[in-house]
Amino acid sequence: MHSIRVQEKDFSVHDEWNACRERLGGKAGAVVSFIGLVRERSETGNVSSLYLEHYPGMTEASIEQIVLKAQKRWSLLDVVVIHRVGELPPEDQIVLVIVASAHRADAFAACEFVMDLLKTEAVFWKKETSDEESVWIESTLDDISRSREWQE
Repeated sequence: MHSIRVQEKDFSVHDEWNACRERLGGKAGAVVSFIGLVRERSETGNVSSLYLEHYPGMTEASIEQIVLKAQKRWSLLDVVVIHRVGELPPEDQIVLVIVASAHRADAFAACEFVMDLLKTEAVFWKKETSDEESVWIESTLDDISRSREWQE
C-alpha cells in the first residue's frame, strides 16, 4: 500500500502518522519517517525562499517509480510520500516520507532509499532565492553519489 501526493499546502506530520497507524493496524513492527525542511542558508548565502515547480502527472509518476523500486527491494507495509511545490520560506516543510515494515532494517533502508532517489529522480525544478540572486539548483554531487550507491 502507498500514497503519493504533490501539493502546495503544508501537511500535518501528526495527521499523516495517525492515518498510517490506522491503515497498519497491528501489522507493523517499525515505522520510519523523514521530514525535509527549507534551510535558511546555502552556498549562495541567506535563503529567502525556495520555489519548487513540477509537471503534474509526470512528477507523481516519477515518485511512483521510486516507491515501486523500494517495494520490490524491501518488505514494506505502507509508504507515504508528500512533496510540496510552490514558494516556500525557510523553516517550511518540503517533504514527508513515511515507511512502515514488519522490521526496522527494512523501514530504515527503504526510507533512506526513497529520500535519496527523490533528490535525483523525481521530476522537480528548484529555484533558490538568496540575498544576492535567484538560481535554479540541481542535485548535488553528494545526492548523485548517494543515489548511485543504491544501484550498485
